[in-house]
Amino acid sequence: MRDLKAKTPSSSSSPVGKPESSTSGERGPLRPSMLPKALALASSEEMETLQPDLELDLGSRDNWGSSMEFLMSCIALSVGLGNVWRFPFTALENGGGAFLVPYLTVLFVVGKPIYYMEMLLGQFSSRGIVQVFDFAPLMRGVGYAQLLALGVLATYYASVMALTLRYFFDSFSAVLPWSYCRPEWGDGCVSAASDGHQPPVGQLSRNFSSSSQLYLQRIVLNETQSLSEQGIGYPSGSLALMLALSWLTVTLIIIRGVKSSGKASYVLALFPYAVMFILLVRSLTLPGAYDGVMYFLTPQWDKLLEPEVWYNAVTQVFFSLAVCFGVIIMYSSYNRFGHNVYRDANIVTTLDTFTSLLSGVIIFGILGNLAYESGTKDIGSVVKAGPGLAFISYPEAIAKFKMMPQIFSLLFFGMLFMLGVGSNVGMVSCIMTVLKDRFVNARLWLIVVGLSLVGFIVGLIYITPGGQHIITLLDFHGVTFVSLVSAIFELVTVGWIYGTKRLCQDAEYMLNIKTSKYYRICWSIVTPLVMTVILFYTLFTMRPLSYNGQEFPLPYRVFGWSISAFIIGQLFYWAWHANYKQPKGSLKWRISNSAKPHSDWGPLDSKQLIDYQNFRRNQKDVAAAAHAGLKQHRWLCYSVGDRIFG
Repeated sequence: MRDLKAKTPSSSSSPVGKPESSTSGERGPLRPSMLPKALALASSEEMETLQPDLELDLGSRDNWGSSMEFLMSCIALSVGLGNVWRFPFTALENGGGAFLVPYLTVLFVVGKPIYYMEMLLGQFSSRGIVQVFDFAPLMRGVGYAQLLALGVLATYYASVMALTLRYFFDSFSAVLPWSYCRPEWGDGCVSAASDGHQPPVGQLSRNFSSSSQLYLQRIVLNETQSLSEQGIGYPSGSLALMLALSWLTVTLIIIRGVKSSGKASYVLALFPYAVMFILLVRSLTLPGAYDGVMYFLTPQWDKLLEPEVWYNAVTQVFFSLAVCFGVIIMYSSYNRFGHNVYRDANIVTTLDTFTSLLSGVIIFGILGNLAYESGTKDIGSVVKAGPGLAFISYPEAIAKFKMMPQIFSLLFFGMLFMLGVGSNVGMVSCIMTVLKDRFVNARLWLIVVGLSLVGFIVGLIYITPGGQHIITLLDFHGVTFVSLVSAIFELVTVGWIYGTKRLCQDAEYMLNIKTSKYYRICWSIVTPLVMTVILFYTLFTMRPLSYNGQEFPLPYRVFGWSISAFIIGQLFYWAWHANYKQPKGSLKWRISNSAKPHSDWGPLDSKQLIDYQNFRRNQKDVAAAAHAGLKQHRWLCYSVGDRIFG
C-alpha cells in the first residue's frame, strides 16, 4: 500500500500539508483517500458537508454477522492442522513430554500476548494486515513480509488438504488400502490392521515399517529419495484433482467474504472435536497406549537445556495460533468497535492449548501401541517424525477398529479436511482483504477466483514425488524463519515505536478495560527479548537444511535463501519508501515523522475518530502535567517506565 504524502503548501497558514513538529504523536503524512476525515476535524460545518462521503466509506466494509461468527472463525483458524498435524511430530522430535514445558512457557509469554495484541490492533483500526501499519508507516514492510509468508504457507497448506481428501476417498474401499501389506514391500512391513498377533520382532527386518507408512511413501506420495539424482518429478494426477477440490472448497466459502465464511465457521470449528473425542476413546483402549501417553506427559528435564527445543516451541506456537501472519488482525478488523476481544483471546488460546494436548494424547497413545506390537520400548523410534506422521499414526489407529473402520476413517479425514479448510480460509481471506483494500473497485469474486487459481498452480509442485522436500525447504525459508524476523519487528514497532502505553490507552478507550502488567511487560520486554534470543540462536547454530537425513543440493539452498531475502527485504524497502514520501527536511526529521501514526489513525467511524482524538489530547495533558517538575537525571527512568506502565 503506497504512502502518499500531502503536498506542502507555500502558505504557512495552511494546517494540512505543513510538516508537524516532533512533539506531535499523531500527526503524520496525510493520504488523499483519507483526507476528508482529517479535514472534518476543522469545523462542524465541514463535518456536515463531508458526512455523506464518510458514511459511504464506512458502509463499504463488511462486518461479521454476529460476535459468535468471529469467535468460531478464530477457533477454526487457530485450531487446525497445526495442532493435529504439526504439534505431535514436533513433540516427538523434541523428547515427548520434555517439549510440553517450553511449549506452555512460550505460549504464556509469546503466543497469548501477541494474540491479544493483534486482536486489539485489528478491531481498533478496522484495517487489514498492511493498512494497520498506518500507526507507523516506517514499518509497513512488516505487513508485506507477513503477507508474503502467508502466501507461501497457504499454498503448501492446501497440498496437505489434498492428502486428506485422497485418504478420505480411499476410505470408501471395502478394505482400507493402508491396513495391509503388499508383497512387494517385503518382510519389513507390519500390517496396520494387526491385532497383536504379529510375528516376533526378531523375525522381521530391522527396518521395521508399518503398512500405513509404506502406503503413504510408496503409493500416495511416490516419494523420491534424492532431489539431486531424481529431481522433484511430475505432479500426481490423483493429488492434482484433490488439490483442485481443496481450492474449490475454499473459493466457495470466501466468495462473499466474511458474510459467507462466518456462516461456515460453526461447522469448521465444532465438528472436529466430536471426531477427536471418538478417536481418543479408541486410542486409549489400545494395548501399550499407556506407555505412549506417559512418554508424552513425562518431561525429560535434560532436554530443557537444549536451545533447539525452545526454538521449536516458538515456531510451534506460531503455527498453532497463527500469530504474526496478520490473519488475526484481519479477522478482528471486521468486528464492531467495542467487542470484547480480551475474552475471545483467552478463549481461543486456552482452547488451542487444550486441542494440542488432546491430539498429543491421541497420537502418542497410538505410538505406544505401535511400540508394543513391534516389541520395543523406545516410543520415539517406531515411526519417522515428519509432516506425514498424521497420515501414518492416525490411519494406523483407524485400521484397528473392529467395527466399521471405513466410517471412522471417513469421519477422521473429513475432520482433517475441515481443520485445513478453516485455517486456509483465514489465510486466503487475509490476502484477499489486502487486495480488496488496494483495488477498491475490483469485484470480490474475481479476487477470490484469481487467488485460488494461483494457489492451485503453485501447489502442484508440492504434490510431486519431491514435494515433501520442497515443503520442508519453503517451510523454513518462506515461513518459519521470516515470520520470526517479522514478528520481532512487529513487536518492537508496537511496543516501542507506537508505544505499549498508547496501545493500552487504546484498549481502555475501546474496551473500558485496564491492561494488566503481565501484558505490558510481555509486549515491551519479555516477548521481544525471547524472540530475539531465539533468532540469534537460530543464526549461530544454523546448519544446511536437510530432509530425511539428506542435505538439500546447493541450487535448492540458494533458492531457499533467495526467498528469505526477498521477504525480509520488504522491511527495508518499505521503510525507505515511507521516508522518501515525506516532505523535504532533514533525514532525522523524515525518519521521525514517518514513524508517527497517520492523522486519521484510529477508529474507522468519523465521529468515533473525533472522540478518540479528544481522548488522546486529554491523555497528553495528563502526561505533560506528570512530566512537569521532573529533574533531568530522573527523566529517562521515568520515561521508560511510563512507556510501559503508563
